[in-house]
Amino acid sequence: MKTVLAYGDSNTWGMVPGSKSGERYPWEIRWTGILQEKCPSVRIIEEGLCGRTTAFEDDLRPGRKGVAALPMILDSHHPLDGAILMLGTNDCKSIYSVSAETIGKGIQLCLDKMERYVPVQNILLVSPILLQEDVWLPEKDPEFSRQSVVTCHRLKEVYSAIARQRQTSFLAASDYVLANDADGEHMDEEGHRVFAMAVYGKIKELGMI
Repeated sequence: MKTVLAYGDSNTWGMVPGSKSGERYPWEIRWTGILQEKCPSVRIIEEGLCGRTTAFEDDLRPGRKGVAALPMILDSHHPLDGAILMLGTNDCKSIYSVSAETIGKGIQLCLDKMERYVPVQNILLVSPILLQEDVWLPEKDPEFSRQSVVTCHRLKEVYSAIARQRQTSFLAASDYVLANDADGEHMDEEGHRVFAMAVYGKIKELGMI
């Protein structure tokens, strides 16, 4: 049986849009669960964490620095036949105040770690869904700002260039899914289904399943 790691943030964890208490979609609703059902001969390892970044530490919520956690996770699940990497949304928060290019450097650090365990051609780099224009409102997520939206909208361009340079595969989640209006940053049930099918088509094309 092949093993594929899905490494991401709250959209991999399955946060219900607008949930103030951290409500999570059931396994069968999350994109990783749907992908698992589509790929019975592959073990999909779901490693999603709310607030996870590529390479930035949140002093208020320790342990969110994605590149720091990766070596332990990769060791734990070794050997791996493939990996799906989707981070970057949380890097856009005002507290970090970084550009899309800097976030790209963070995703490259994650790729550096992954490539030690997974063949480069079996890594799928995913640029995240877009933050909605009003995501920064108090009733949504004031950790973001207007600039966060601008930065997020540039991640597809930055990540696709990185994928070409490193010869990894690439998928833009924003080509398939919109954030739900409830909070402007998370996929709803339909979004998880659509995204799962997009990932399924891509990893099937790559021969990972």
